[in-house]
Amino acid sequence: MEIVAATNNSGKAREFAEILKDAGISVLTMKDIGVSAEIAETGKTFAENAMIKAKAVSKLCSLPVLADDSGLCVTHLNGAPGLYSARFAGENATDKELRDKLLAELEGVADRSAFFISSVVLLFQNGKAIEAEGKVFGTITKEERGTEGFGYDAVFYCDEIGKTFAEASPSEKDRVSHRGRALRELRNKIKGEIENGHFL
Repeated sequence: MEIVAATNNSGKAREFAEILKDAGISVLTMKDIGVSAEIAETGKTFAENAMIKAKAVSKLCSLPVLADDSGLCVTHLNGAPGLYSARFAGENATDKELRDKLLAELEGVADRSAFFISSVVLLFQNGKAIEAEGKVFGTITKEERGTEGFGYDAVFYCDEIGKTFAEASPSEKDRVSHRGRALRELRNKIKGEIENGHFL
């Protein structure tokens, strides 16, 4: 089954493709099918934003659309940057600017606990949707560590693997990451639907 990822983020698209491939799902990007969209994320939850993205891209193509909305929630910041993780340092901030602002906000702070959350949805042309969610817990480091990944990965120390996401290999990160968990839950739901004779 071919689906379209509602993202221009190549890192996300790679994660989608890697985790869903063993379910027989081939992930195309918006660029692959020649569409683009500026989508206003006006939802009040990650799940609402994921559905907003999926619906917007679904109108531009004839394939099922996979969308996610993810964020970093920091205890000391009362859950911020949360829904505004990508815009925490301004509308067009670079990943480095996002990390720098976060580290500045936590300067001298003892409680650096945080978690990543991801809500994903696969929306079909007939309006049917399959949704899933994943979380991973950790702490914010005092400086950047590692060169892999994207976004806040270099400052998020994952308790389960004992390193930052930017120090982890893609497979290590996929195994425990919020998006990895959400996508595996989604993959299992899709497999269940196929086994029940749907989508065929």
